[in-house]
Amino acid sequence: MNIQELYQLYKAHPCITTDSRDCPKDSIFLALKGESFNGNKFALQALEKGCAYAIIDEAPTNLAPQEEALRERLILVDDCLQTYKDLAREHRRQFDIPVIGITGTNGKTTTKELIAAVLSQKYNVLYTQGNFNNDVGVPKTLFRLTKDHDIAVIEMGASHPGDIKTLVETAEPTCGLITNVGRAHLQGFGSFEGVIKTKCELYDFLRSRKDSLIFINADNEHLMERIGDDENLWLSPYSTQPENRMTCISGEVISCAPFLKFRWREPQMILEQEGRSNKWHKIQTHLIGAYNIDNLLAAIAVGINFGVDRKKICAALESYVPSNNRSQMTVTEHNHLIVDAYNANPTSMQAALENFQLIEADRKMAILGKMGELGSVWKEEHQKVVDFLKEAHFDEVWLVGDEYDELDDCPFRRFHNVEEVKEAIRQQQPQGYYILIKGSNSNKLFELPELL
Repeated sequence: MNIQELYQLYKAHPCITTDSRDCPKDSIFLALKGESFNGNKFALQALEKGCAYAIIDEAPTNLAPQEEALRERLILVDDCLQTYKDLAREHRRQFDIPVIGITGTNGKTTTKELIAAVLSQKYNVLYTQGNFNNDVGVPKTLFRLTKDHDIAVIEMGASHPGDIKTLVETAEPTCGLITNVGRAHLQGFGSFEGVIKTKCELYDFLRSRKDSLIFINADNEHLMERIGDDENLWLSPYSTQPENRMTCISGEVISCAPFLKFRWREPQMILEQEGRSNKWHKIQTHLIGAYNIDNLLAAIAVGINFGVDRKKICAALESYVPSNNRSQMTVTEHNHLIVDAYNANPTSMQAALENFQLIEADRKMAILGKMGELGSVWKEEHQKVVDFLKEAHFDEVWLVGDEYDELDDCPFRRFHNVEEVKEAIRQQQPQGYYILIKGSNSNKLFELPELL
C-alpha cells in the first residue's frame, strides 16, 4: 500500500496504537522499534487483542496454524517509523489551519504552554501534551487533530543535526518560533554552530514556503543573522531593549520577588499609525525567573498576530501556573522550593543560578544535578558552574553527579545520586531555606520536593 491507501485504511479505523498493551477494538497497531524493544514481535498479539490491522516492517516467520488466519491483516512496510510520520503528515494535510512550530534550546515547553493558554482565549487549540516533541511524539500529536481545531501548536525537540528538518517535514508548520539557541546536546550536535544550524532548519522549511510568519526575539543576534533580509518571511519581532520599541513588541521586567512581574506594549510604530496610546500592560505571573520574559513576549506576539484581545492575553498569562517542574515555586511547611528539575544544560543552568542570586532571601540552598550530553566540553562546563557558585556565596550547595568529583577545585558537598541526597535530607532536615532544585530529568531531582 502507498501512503494514500494506508490513510484511507486509517480513516476507516481512526485510531493508531504503538503499544501492544493498549489495543482498542478496530484500531491499527503500528510496530515501532527501539534499542530495547521491537514492536514487530507483538503484532499478532495486538491483532488477537482487537486491532483490525497491524503495520510491521519485519515479515513474520514460522507462524503457528492458528496464526495463519491473521496474516492477511498484517501490512508490511519498509520502515514503520517513517510510515508513522508519513501517515501523520497526510492527516495534517487534511486541515487548512495555522500550524505553529516551536523549537529552541531552552524554554520551548513553557513557551508552548503560554501560547496555548493565550490562543485558547479565542480558539480551539491543539497543542503538544507533555514532552511529546520527537519523531514519535510529533506524529502522535498530529493524529489528535480534528475538524474542531482552529489552530495547532507543535513543539519540536532535537539532539542531532537533521532532527528539526525531519519534524518540520512531518508537521509542515505555517509559522514558527525558535525560543533561543544555547550550549546543549553538544555531544550530538558537535558544536554550538551545529545547535544553531539544526534549530534553524525550522527557518529553512518556512523559507521554502512563501509568506511564512516567524515570531522572533530581535535581541538574539544568532537568530537575526539567520533570518537576514529574506523577502519570503514575515517577521513578528519582540524585544526587551528600549531601542527596539518602535518596531517590536516590547517588554521589561518590573520585579522578581520571586515571581516575575513585567510590563509590555505593542510596537510604537503601529500604535502611532492606528492613533492609539502607548499604553503599557502590567502582568503579575506565577513564573520564576526574569529569563521567562522572552517566553511571555513570544506568547504575546502570537496572540496579537491571531487577533486575541489584549485584556484576554494578559488574563491568560496571569492565570498560567506551571506544573511541569519548570520554573515552578513550591512552598512547603519548611522551605520555599524553586523546582526546575526537567532539563539542565549550560545555558539554562547559568540563567537559573543568576536569577536565584537576585532573589532576596535570608538563607539560600542550591541542589544541582549534572549536565549531560556535553561531549568533550563536559568538564569545562561543569567547572563554570562551580566557579559561579564560589562567587555566589549561597549558604548551602549540594552537587549531584560523578562529574563534579572530577573537577580540580570543587569545595561543595557532593553526591553520586539522588538516593544519597534523600538520605542527607532525612538526616539534616533543611528548614527555613529558599532552595533551588535544578537538574535534568535523568537526575531524578524531581523526587526531592516531597522531602523538603
